[in-house]
Amino acid sequence: MNQVNFTPYLKRFLPIFLMATVAISCNSKRKAEAQAAQKNANKPKPIPRVDGYVVHTKTLFDNIEISGTIVANETTEIHPEVSGLLKNIYFKEGAFVGKGAMLAKINDADLQAQRNKLAVQLKIAQQNENRSSQLLNIQGISRQDYEMSLLQVNNIKADLSIINTSIAKTQIRAPFSGKLGLRVISPGAYVSPQSILTTISQMSGLKIDFTIPEKYSSKLSIGQYVNFTTDGSDRAYTARIAATDPGVSQNTRSLLVRATVQGDQTGLRPGNFAKVILQFQPNKEAIVVPSQAIIPQARGKKVYVFENGKAKFVSVETGIRDSATVQITNGLKPGDTVLVTGLLALKPDASVTINKIVN
Repeated sequence: MNQVNFTPYLKRFLPIFLMATVAISCNSKRKAEAQAAQKNANKPKPIPRVDGYVVHTKTLFDNIEISGTIVANETTEIHPEVSGLLKNIYFKEGAFVGKGAMLAKINDADLQAQRNKLAVQLKIAQQNENRSSQLLNIQGISRQDYEMSLLQVNNIKADLSIINTSIAKTQIRAPFSGKLGLRVISPGAYVSPQSILTTISQMSGLKIDFTIPEKYSSKLSIGQYVNFTTDGSDRAYTARIAATDPGVSQNTRSLLVRATVQGDQTGLRPGNFAKVILQFQPNKEAIVVPSQAIIPQARGKKVYVFENGKAKFVSVETGIRDSATVQITNGLKPGDTVLVTGLLALKPDASVTINKIVN
């Protein structure tokens, strides 16, 4: 009996058999993975565990610190009223002067000559007027002739008054009592009303200017006291609010305030930088929440409130803020529980479990 040789058949069908075996194995594996995924999908997802904060009222001290500038009660630049050659300077830099003190003199030789000429003309005109008056009394001349001589006298007096006024303008005097600044011009220079000789500042009755945010403008009152300090000194000063700008700045949404410094002003100079502390009436029924509970939105702010096992997305309005807390002016009430952790993973109306209540 002849033996059958299977070798050719094995070489032909073995690869096909192996491929079929691998395909069946892969298909079974995919089915098993799909069944496992379906099983996991049917399992309920774990409920997130988050921390909460119970809303309650507390006393909130509404104090703000803002920057200000010390300003002189009066300050101005010293300009000549007329143009001319600066003849003399009579002041020392940084000196205190009284109101009306002579600071500088512009050459007035031409004006003096005109005044002398007019003085001579006035003397002659007055003599003519006197003779005309005597002639009028004896009817030697008409009243019209007398009035012409009198008119000439009055015209010369008017011209003389104009010259005297021009001469007075060549005398540069202090407009008020105060401390002079540095001299920026020398004798012999040609000056005009645009030229600056120096500055003068009234050192008594200093003021402080500062701006406050618009939201505080309604809380400010005339006569209210504020405290402030200056750089380089720990000394505290007091000022009393005297006036405010009539309106809020449209660019900065702030209100400019001016206060007068009270008491001893030693150590203060105009231009000093000041740190102003404003203290408003404390709010005894303020609602505050941790800063991390606030979720900024494109329009407004929101928080997650725990309600019946759900995370409710609630819009809120905020007030005063510090490094740890934010005041809520609208949107929450005492007793509400706001969520403070895991906020990025939450969705509105998602089921949550409170892990713990933080203080």
